[in-house]
Amino acid sequence: MRLVSYHHHGGPDVLRVEEVPVPVPGPGQLLLRTDAVGVNFIETQLRSDSAPFPSPLPGRPGGDVVGRVEALGPGTEGPAPGTRVAAYGVSGAYADHVLAEAARTLEIPEDIDPATATALASTAQVAWSVLDVARLAPGESVLVHAAAGAIGHLVTQLAKRRGARLVIGTVGSPAKDGFVRAHGADEVVDYSRPDWGDRVRELTGGAGVDVVLDSVEGAVFQEGLRLLKPFGRLVYYGFADAGAKPAQVTMTDLLGLKSVIGTSFDAWTQAAPARAAEARADLVRLVADGDLRVAVHAVLPLAEAAEAHRIIEARTQLGRVVLIP
Repeated sequence: MRLVSYHHHGGPDVLRVEEVPVPVPGPGQLLLRTDAVGVNFIETQLRSDSAPFPSPLPGRPGGDVVGRVEALGPGTEGPAPGTRVAAYGVSGAYADHVLAEAARTLEIPEDIDPATATALASTAQVAWSVLDVARLAPGESVLVHAAAGAIGHLVTQLAKRRGARLVIGTVGSPAKDGFVRAHGADEVVDYSRPDWGDRVRELTGGAGVDVVLDSVEGAVFQEGLRLLKPFGRLVYYGFADAGAKPAQVTMTDLLGLKSVIGTSFDAWTQAAPARAAEARADLVRLVADGDLRVAVHAVLPLAEAAEAHRIIEARTQLGRVVLIP
């Protein structure tokens, strides 16, 4: 079978298609025949060795996989062979076959196309989780950073469904304005402009926002913290501003009755398994019914994984970038 990997760090061209044996599932694992792979931003950071944690070699990019169960590992309880599933946290995901942890899969209806279904593996669940962690209440205002991205365009829609009074999406280019508005944002702000924070203050009558959802960090973090109202919450869940120094928070930053909450998808699913299970069921229904719209920016063949990384690094995508074996 084919597997995309890299043996040294660098630009997208270090990605290579190799021929390797089909893996054998172990306890707790499923062997999936891959139908689609959602490409996640973190993999571009790992490939370039710009992630804030080690990136060992050889590298085999992970991702969100939609596929059919072909076999179960010894003693594994899970969906029967032939079942269509989505799986998150899959190592070596850019491949014809992958191993997935049974606990990290969910069944996918046949009428959801594979590229769209990749969002159900993690990005839609992450979007749900950050709003859950933020405890967004009806009538509140929320600032969503990177609102045109694979997670951001889902967050804006889900925030409106939760009753947010005002959803402000930030983008790195004015060309993304229309897309973000079409996916739930009431207002859009270009965070590449030095006065972007003043624009948010203007839109909120000087009051600021109740919630900031920050997957960018870097240059926008401190201003986001300043934009919080009293009792406001900043949820930190990503670091897309590659190369920036890690954000620093002092206790005096919080004296205005502000909170900073760090979260990861795994931490949320482990701490709130019942809410995570409810979220998965609701998200499948919302996507199947068309009430949560997943934007797919590009669908590329597996051999063009390098181009998928180029698109993401260029910050031009609107929604998901997907590989098809």
